[in-house]
Amino acid sequence: MPGGAAFWAAAAPGWIRHADRHDARGRPLGEAALRALAVRPGERVLDVGCGCGGTTAELAAATRKAPTVTTAAVGEAAAGGGAVGVDLSAAMIEAARSRFPAADHPGLTFETGDVERLPEIPGGPFDAAYSRMVLMLFADPVAGCAAVRRSLRPGGRFAATVFRSGAGNAWLPAAVLGAAPFVGALPPLPVGAEPGPFALADPGRIQRVLTAAGFADVATEAHDVHLTAPDDPGDVAEWLIDLGPAGAPFRQSSSQAQAAARTGAANLLERFREPGVGYRIPAALWLVTARAPGVSAA
Repeated sequence: MPGGAAFWAAAAPGWIRHADRHDARGRPLGEAALRALAVRPGERVLDVGCGCGGTTAELAAATRKAPTVTTAAVGEAAAGGGAVGVDLSAAMIEAARSRFPAADHPGLTFETGDVERLPEIPGGPFDAAYSRMVLMLFADPVAGCAAVRRSLRPGGRFAATVFRSGAGNAWLPAAVLGAAPFVGALPPLPVGAEPGPFALADPGRIQRVLTAAGFADVATEAHDVHLTAPDDPGDVAEWLIDLGPAGAPFRQSSSQAQAAARTGAANLLERFREPGVGYRIPAALWLVTARAPGVSAA
């Protein structure tokens, strides 16, 4: 991932601080993958790059819902369902465990780990795997996706989202460029296929990566969604700055520099604002679906 563990150690405080906001406002970024995965009661699901755990908690809840057919066998299966969230950031995993205590969330567990380097992902084999806006951050996406494929049962389902082109996601550079003149030096921005928001913008590369990782039935489908937020320019600017590459320099800056950075970002984000109503921020995504080879026992 960009900068590896050191980058995410520096980025984690922003993600933790905005975890509740991002669970609510960022949900459209993964909705298409949730629908495609169609998690069923009793299944075991992997959440790749779970961050502060909101998506994992939602997946776990879906596996524990009462089955539509009430038989003893199906009821036992539903009780055994659950989800495992894995993330490179130890701090975000600790935040996830604090936000979603195991005692209150049956079937939900979190593990710290670099998916690209894990020979085996804890808690498998899984019936399905999910990832929201993470695959493009892998330094070695073939290795990371191969680890996900190895964690699935034969015939297991995979659904993920990644960003399409930068032109369809203008809010991402707006938050960075608006803040950059007022905070310290930023990490180098990714170029081409380097790990970053648009590393998998080319659907041909997605196909090559997942096929090389051993997946079958790889497909991509364009989705255009909107993130909505209240009409609070400072809050929206800080949320988007804090989750991006300017986040760590922003948090290390003086209060005066932070105020200027918020204003700079808010000015560039103004095009997505309707005063008195709120923000409607367009995001262009690929829904990526694939299947582990073989036939599921189910």
